[in-house]
Amino acid sequence: MAKAIPLVDGYLERISAKAFQKYYHEIAELVRTQHGVYALYKNDRLYYVGLASNLRRRIKQHLRSPLASRWNRFSLYLVRKVDHIKEIESLLLRIADPAGNRQCGRLRKATNLRGELRHKMEERQRTELDEIMGRATESRRKERRKTRRAGGRNGARPGGRAVGSLKGILGGGKRLYATFRGKKYKAVVRGSGFIKFDGKLFGSPSSAARAITNKASNGWRFWHFREGGELKRLSELRR
Repeated sequence: MAKAIPLVDGYLERISAKAFQKYYHEIAELVRTQHGVYALYKNDRLYYVGLASNLRRRIKQHLRSPLASRWNRFSLYLVRKVDHIKEIESLLLRIADPAGNRQCGRLRKATNLRGELRHKMEERQRTELDEIMGRATESRRKERRKTRRAGGRNGARPGGRAVGSLKGILGGGKRLYATFRGKKYKAVVRGSGFIKFDGKLFGSPSSAARAITNKASNGWRFWHFREGGELKRLSELRR
């Protein structure tokens, strides 16, 4: 097995800003023009987190900034790999939430699992409530499964009520987009919360996704909607 290459090549932690001013050449010799992540502190409190392709130049810019009085110590971390450096910065921003950073780090290709967790919690709560109330006999469980399967074929339960629909979540007329096995698909959200795809109405994103995949699918991750010119997963609406 190949030996893993360390991510951080070197670091300086909680160094006084005065040292950077007085011993700039010595620090520059250590840091060279490497890229990495840096942090600025006011005494022991984190003020700012950033990344830079040239750390020594970036710190020098901060020293000349009108906001230089808001920090008096700094840390530098020389990162060897650049592939994930932006995500490293985003993680730090989301965890530490420094006062000097105006924007929270963005995890562009990551899925927010909050909506899915909520859905699973609700399912478990319903099951627990049935057991407490003495209604969850095996026959009733089978009947509910049959009803769900029947609804999954045409997208709704008997009676026309949308199951897990987008009503109140995404406005009518909003287009949905998906890609499956290299092929692109489009659907439209109706005002009732149903999804119209291929001339049929579906009561939930998952039932509409199943019509494409021919298997149980998480429609909240399968379908995307457009916002501000960017495609986002439906699961982001269930935070």
